[in-house]
Amino acid sequence: MADTFALIPATTVREWLNDENEIALFDVREAGEFGEGHPFFAIPLPYSRLELEIERLAPRRDVRIVLLDDGARDETIARRAARRLEALGYTRVSILEGGARGWETAGYTLFKGVNVPSKTFGELVEHAYGTPHISAAELAKQQADGAPLILLDGRTLEEHTKMTIPGAVNCPNGELAYRVGTLLADSRTPVVIHCAGRTRSIIGAQLLRSFGVPNPVVALENGTQGWALAGLNLEHGSVRRYPDEVDASAVADARRRAAELSERFALATLDREAAQSWLDASDRTTYLLDVRSAAEYERDGVPAALHAPGGQLLQATDQTIGVRRARVLLVDHDEVRAPVIATWLKQLGIETALVTARDAATLRRVGLERASRQALSSERTLIDTDGLRELSGVDALHLIDLRSSAAYRKEHAAGARWSIRPRLLDALAAADHADPVVLFADSPALAALAVRDLRETGFTSVSVVARGIASWTDAGLPLESSPDSPADSERIDHLFFVHDRHEGNLDAARAYLAWETGLIAQCAPDELDHFRLDAQTSGSAFAH
Repeated sequence: MADTFALIPATTVREWLNDENEIALFDVREAGEFGEGHPFFAIPLPYSRLELEIERLAPRRDVRIVLLDDGARDETIARRAARRLEALGYTRVSILEGGARGWETAGYTLFKGVNVPSKTFGELVEHAYGTPHISAAELAKQQADGAPLILLDGRTLEEHTKMTIPGAVNCPNGELAYRVGTLLADSRTPVVIHCAGRTRSIIGAQLLRSFGVPNPVVALENGTQGWALAGLNLEHGSVRRYPDEVDASAVADARRRAAELSERFALATLDREAAQSWLDASDRTTYLLDVRSAAEYERDGVPAALHAPGGQLLQATDQTIGVRRARVLLVDHDEVRAPVIATWLKQLGIETALVTARDAATLRRVGLERASRQALSSERTLIDTDGLRELSGVDALHLIDLRSSAAYRKEHAAGARWSIRPRLLDALAAADHADPVVLFADSPALAALAVRDLRETGFTSVSVVARGIASWTDAGLPLESSPDSPADSERIDHLFFVHDRHEGNLDAARAYLAWETGLIAQCAPDELDHFRLDAQTSGSAFAH
């Protein structure tokens, strides 16, 4: 299908990233491909989820967008994505010529891993602030000696439960400033913050230090990976977490400290009219984010706001803020978490302001999730157990499993092939368009997108199994496993670089930690110039 999308050379895209105008550089490859090498400021937006994520990442339809894929076959996947975005009303979509290969050919670095800007920022923070750390061996010795200390895990509860340092209490970084007063018994006991690697340990420790907590605060060097590399045992299954209730005096003290930080960083608090004008602006993108916990957001979240827990927002900024040089409005209900997170977003180079919960409750955002609704509006033909039994003996039946490659390897319908949306048409290239195609998927939304692609290509008999694998087993049909299929080289949905380090692979952990500490050296000056670390704060009494 012909299109008229402009092909933009890497040199021009680099200039656009450095000008004063908004730009979204979306990498539409899947997670495994993205993580093996992408431009520093590329935002992951896999084609398999494109219509489900685009509105959240790029709410303004006329924002400048550049799409990139691997550059193969005349940027096939990027062109498909561009057509989808055009259909959704996006008016300024172009394509990086040659994709990731074109970027590298121009002499620019492709970065491995995920959340690269945030992780680079963490390394810069450690250098600029002199954030102190403690080794795994020293922490283990102090624990064995019974030395008083408070050990906090700054990650999500899910990550904490999977594995943590023995004795740690879960308190995600976004909650630290608000809840630390309740967690501390006195002003002298040392506090140790840990994560799985480096970034959240560093940011969590420095967040408390810059917040003015009187206790000595240090980061655990290299987190749970460093602990394992030191030959120490991790704890699995912990559900220890911060108390839900926060002492009133602790909240008052936290508000005082947050107000001091707000003044130091010159944070603006917008009234309702000013905040609404930010959201209504036709020439600027604004994200309104509620940075509290998921339970709080679900209970009384601002209707126009997206949920972005503060700690994870700093850890994975590129998963929420898709447009470079956009603005961010933060809201909470306690006047602590939002201003503290805002100081760090400003240092990440993002224009940030605050709005009170009372004013935010009246804000409007027109068209939120419009793209998602449109993406799912096509009819899906569902097939149940009876239908599966009837089809099981049909010639030329194509069973396609769209679940994760890991789930497919473990167990799938006998005779089913694994595929993923960007490769679905290739998987069915030899099929007749009249052949019945049956899709297995965990997500009805993802299945709907695949159905649309197939029907638009001419397939006339496409259905989705109503309850996925469960319907297949209820129909009494056989399952099979394939531990080596799809081959590792085909698993574009899986990033081995990240996952292997959490599966007991110590060599992978060493490689990952070396990658983190080496990020700054890989960056060009224009990539590091994005950050705005506060020299005044780093040299002040707050960084004790």
